[in-house]
Amino acid sequence: MKDHLLIFDTTLRDGEQSPGASMTQEEKLRIAKQLERLRVDVIEAGFPAASNGDFEAVSAIAAAVKDSIVCGLARANDHDVRRAGEALRSAAAGRIHTFIATSPIHMERKLRMSPEQVIEQAVRAVRLAREYRDDVEFSPEDAGRSEVDFLCRILEQVIDAGATTINVPDTVGYTMPEQFGNLIRTLRERIPNADKVVWSVHCHNDLGLAVANSLSAVMAGARQVECTINGLGERAGNAALEEIVMAVRTRQDFFPCRTRVDTTQIMAASRLVSGITGFPVQPNKAIVGANAFAHESGIHQDGVIKNRETYEIMRAEDVGLTANRLVLGKLSGRNAFRQRLRELGIEPASEEAVNAAFARFKDLADRKSEIFDEDLQMLIGEEAVTHAHEHFKLVSLMARSETGETPSARVVLAADGAEHCAESLGSGPVDAIFRAIESVVTSNAELQLFSISNITSGTDSQGEVTVRLKKNGRIVNGLGADTDIVVASAKAYINALNKLHSTPEKLNPQL
Repeated sequence: MKDHLLIFDTTLRDGEQSPGASMTQEEKLRIAKQLERLRVDVIEAGFPAASNGDFEAVSAIAAAVKDSIVCGLARANDHDVRRAGEALRSAAAGRIHTFIATSPIHMERKLRMSPEQVIEQAVRAVRLAREYRDDVEFSPEDAGRSEVDFLCRILEQVIDAGATTINVPDTVGYTMPEQFGNLIRTLRERIPNADKVVWSVHCHNDLGLAVANSLSAVMAGARQVECTINGLGERAGNAALEEIVMAVRTRQDFFPCRTRVDTTQIMAASRLVSGITGFPVQPNKAIVGANAFAHESGIHQDGVIKNRETYEIMRAEDVGLTANRLVLGKLSGRNAFRQRLRELGIEPASEEAVNAAFARFKDLADRKSEIFDEDLQMLIGEEAVTHAHEHFKLVSLMARSETGETPSARVVLAADGAEHCAESLGSGPVDAIFRAIESVVTSNAELQLFSISNITSGTDSQGEVTVRLKKNGRIVNGLGADTDIVVASAKAYINALNKLHSTPEKLNPQL
């Protein structure tokens, strides 16, 4: 019998710390339900002490999820731990995850605490967490740069205090695979009560080694990996869940463990997270990229035609990719539409959301000759994005671009119950539209990113536009989709403005 490798997903907590990736409670619930369908073992739903919004989101997820453990993060202090415990009160299975920094630079420069004080605070936090939950995880932040002797001391004592999972984070992505694997092996060998806990790892990707470090740790005895969908996370991100899971699944000849993840739900999870956060997946991304199962070289095509295994070590079907030709058209009814959403694992939040998405589907079918599964997923995602924060709403726009003439745009926006019209010139139609919108909104936000990608193939494909805005240190991403990329651009810009208008600020703990 092979060991069970626990998959701990932190997309909703660490992934949300990516600049611009803040999510609403409704968006977090949608992702949590998809993670439950994916059958991850643990869902880290957020950091309850960060804000009231995060507390409410963790509480809502704890009440809604039944087949995965719901986890809340807490710094090693009384307030954070109690806040996490209260947020998880309704969870069928809940875990409190508490942490404190253990590297010399963090203890001296950030915490300004002695090693003895750090140990005392860690032990106190674990004991308090056990008053709320039997399932308690402890992390020594920046373990990758911590002294091994000190790690052994603090981890032995938090295990005695009641921790059931010990997570070893490479917080800044500093370690090498062999080095990190040896660290896990050393801790398990030197700590007397190491056999009483599950050993876990949480690796960041600053040097592009998060997945390699995580898998090295698994070979050294770790039996939980903390990761995110699409590798989402601060700076260069976290270990990508899809890469961890498919590596273990594909190389069962090598790994002494297996996961319970339903891999056919991977693509649905990837597209949902990408759509909600506005972070597109690069085409050559392993497992979930558009080119992951594509073959252009004649030699490769010939080999795959003769035998798929010549150039494919995984089946596209195993990660949820299927033939996605149109099964619905403009004459299709509501029941057929609903059934297709169900087949795709999409659960709209309400009947109103279904009706609104169906109306958008009909409108899209009039403008687009073929509709793909990705289009349907975008319709549902855009419906949630559009109506979550509608302080500003696009009523109409007109853009003009002609060779030898200065591009211009006329935009009508609805805000505060009134319509506002503005016109502007620009270096291009999109620039003119953004300037016109700004003349109404006057956000004074800095445009940091403008990105366009096609959702499916063909000249009539919907264009997906991502806009990133920064204001007063806050960064948000806006997403818009339309068969007209100029309209999609306006939608994305307005979506970002709405997030700036309504997204609360919160703390960003790092592990």
